[in-house]
Amino acid sequence: MERKRVAEAAKGVGRPKVGGEFELVDQRGEGWGDGRMKGRYSLVYFGFSHCPDICPEELDKMARMIDLVNASPVLTSTSLPPLLPIFITCDPARDTPAVLAEYLSEFHKDIVGLTGTWEQIKDVCKKYRVYFSTPAGVKQGEDYLVDHSIYFYLMDPEGDFVEAIGRQHSPEQAAEIILAHVGDWGNGRR
Repeated sequence: MERKRVAEAAKGVGRPKVGGEFELVDQRGEGWGDGRMKGRYSLVYFGFSHCPDICPEELDKMARMIDLVNASPVLTSTSLPPLLPIFITCDPARDTPAVLAEYLSEFHKDIVGLTGTWEQIKDVCKKYRVYFSTPAGVKQGEDYLVDHSIYFYLMDPEGDFVEAIGRQHSPEQAAEIILAHVGDWGNGRR
């Protein structure tokens, strides 16, 4: 109950809202919106498939977190479904559904990859307070990097932001953070 009181108080005092409504396309080419996150904890990461180092490292870490959280008795003792891992591209020009399907299959079968138009991605990044920047004047077929925020956004079963998990956390530490929130939820202290 205390965590819920603090979370509710923090929503209106000095903290911008993180998250919100969106409609994108998943790696199968099907429409996928924020409503599908309801009823379970979600872990949202923003990146791009052409990233040479940080995104692959973070997705490896995410894969380990998924397995640790979903195998934990803390989660299995609640009525909550498994953790929902989501990868949202910051590079919709190159990250088509087919590209995301191939890329994410290298990390974990449960990761949902999302893409959309540049405007849709800009909108969802704004809602999650994610910084991203693509270079101006890139010609078709040219290689480039996308600068972006590097956090995992933990969202609760009601779709509310819970915590940002950064690069400094190991997969085991991140899983402990997620499971602490899951445990609070399961104990009715949301």
